[in-house]
Amino acid sequence: MWLNGTAKPLGQLVREYLLTLCIAAAVTYLLTGPARKFAIAAGAMPEIRDRDVHSEPTPRLGGIAMFGGMCAALLVASQLQAFERVFELNEPKALLSGAALIWLIGVLDDKWGVDALLKLGAQMIAAGVMVLQGLTILWIPVPGVGTVVLTPMQGTLLTVALVVISINAVNFVDGLDGLAAGMVGIASAAFFMYAYRIWFGYGIEAAAPAALFSAVLLGMCVGFLPHNVHPARIFMGDSGSMLLGLVLAAGAISITGQVDPDSLKVFAGSEKQAVRSTVPVFIPLVLPLTILAIPMLDLLLAVVRRTWRGQSPFAADRGHLHHRLLEMGHSHMRAVLLMYFWSALVAFGMVAFSVQADNVWVVLVAVGLSAAGLVLLLLPRFAPKTPSWANRLVPPRYRRPGDAAGGEGAGGGERGDGPGGAAGPRGGPAPAGGAAANGANGTPGSQEHELVPAGISGSTAVGERSRWRRAGH
Repeated sequence: MWLNGTAKPLGQLVREYLLTLCIAAAVTYLLTGPARKFAIAAGAMPEIRDRDVHSEPTPRLGGIAMFGGMCAALLVASQLQAFERVFELNEPKALLSGAALIWLIGVLDDKWGVDALLKLGAQMIAAGVMVLQGLTILWIPVPGVGTVVLTPMQGTLLTVALVVISINAVNFVDGLDGLAAGMVGIASAAFFMYAYRIWFGYGIEAAAPAALFSAVLLGMCVGFLPHNVHPARIFMGDSGSMLLGLVLAAGAISITGQVDPDSLKVFAGSEKQAVRSTVPVFIPLVLPLTILAIPMLDLLLAVVRRTWRGQSPFAADRGHLHHRLLEMGHSHMRAVLLMYFWSALVAFGMVAFSVQADNVWVVLVAVGLSAAGLVLLLLPRFAPKTPSWANRLVPPRYRRPGDAAGGEGAGGGERGDGPGGAAGPRGGPAPAGGAAANGANGTPGSQEHELVPAGISGSTAVGERSRWRRAGH
């Protein structure tokens, strides 16, 4: 397949998308280290709140690296011939304008704290800036009616609502190390597949900006995750979470507002065929909300729970979904992976359904994966043990407790959820078991080998990236 009648094959276009993604990932990854040092020097490490799951202040301002990665990727893409027509539009400029504003508010909030109503107003202003530059929803498809053209006021209100909802969805879900970046990365990967299919499957070039925004967003998440996975050395903060939510919403608005549903011929044939063929058109409106389902359910349960107890709905507590996963016995990493699993199931399931809406196998696979997810959810302490000869080749969590080579791991080790039993940092067992095991191995009273927590975030502001540290070090 060729692009725009030019001598540029489809394979080369895919490579340029990958180049843009890699630029965003590489620049974000390289800037995260300096951003962490700057956050420490600037004191952007707020006090621990009651609802937090980390016990030591951790630097924020990870959004600085993400914003740099986004700007670098868009700068490189603007010089590529494949995206020449994309940058003839105002959509990339609209995205940069809105992103710069919301990122600046996020940086101020990470350092000094900004009132919630002020942040909400800034989110609406950022959405309004994008609307003024043409990044808005122009029409929506309605089954049985056809394409409904929105008035400027209706399009503006719907655009602002989608931006604000997406921004706060990412902000709500940013509760565990690597959770928000991973879930947004999953959503952006699924959205890229959808936008790319609309572009080349239906030959609609108006979907190109959405595909580019999704590739850049995926690169930002991939570049930041190595620094943010448990134990995290830096948090993205509001400067990162609000930026991710805005870019995710921008892609959805771009493809929904610019792609005419009539060009997809979704309203041809019978009513049943029209409903099925309309599914791909509604995906961009619904897909960004897939990451909203979990945090909004958590928010609703929190309001009911606090009101039932006679507390204010805005009072902080430790009853959120990720807290409950940790209390069930899931390790920090397993809780994050479970939420990754459900997000991927919803996001990619919707994309698969848009391709094969009448295929029963799509439904059966989704049901099967849902059942597997429930089994994993209800088996938090499942930890298969390896043969004794392989103990040195696997993490301490999977070593046999009675083996000398796995003694440290049996007592809690690196993962901190072994058979020690007591509740330790982040919901895992305390490291006392590890210390007792060392004492029983012939080193009573020796503090040199005693394991003590290194902080619930896995590291101090300047310490090593380790779940446990040696006493005296």
